[in-house]
Amino acid sequence: MTTYSGSCHCGALAVAFESERAPADWRVGRCDCTFCRSHGARTTGDRRGAVTFRCQPGALSRYRFGLGITDYLICSRCGTYVGAVMADEGRTIGIVNVNALAIRDTFDPAPPLHHYEGEDEPGRRSRRRKFWMKATVIA
Repeated sequence: MTTYSGSCHCGALAVAFESERAPADWRVGRCDCTFCRSHGARTTGDRRGAVTFRCQPGALSRYRFGLGITDYLICSRCGTYVGAVMADEGRTIGIVNVNALAIRDTFDPAPPLHHYEGEDEPGRRSRRRKFWMKATVIA
């Protein structure tokens, strides 16, 4: 496993993404929802990898919308969206915003745009299990 590090703009939320895959092999995409578009998010996950979000006291803001099953992790100091987590089958899975990683410039600035509108909760969970990874939030 290789660890790819990063953080929000001010450094209060640190990200450590572990993957056996080389960055060139990552599936990076953009979600069409208004939240992701307004943040310019480009996200990725590796179901065999893991992500850890380490937060300074008082720096983490969790935001929910839509189906209300996902915590979008935002720095309460600088406003950067670093990733998202969701409880699923007794564990926490998540995804990372590659814009928060130190290697952000490695990736296409406009990867494929994905449309998830109309997805119900079972469908969303099923899709995410294919791409999201073990996630830990240390606040």
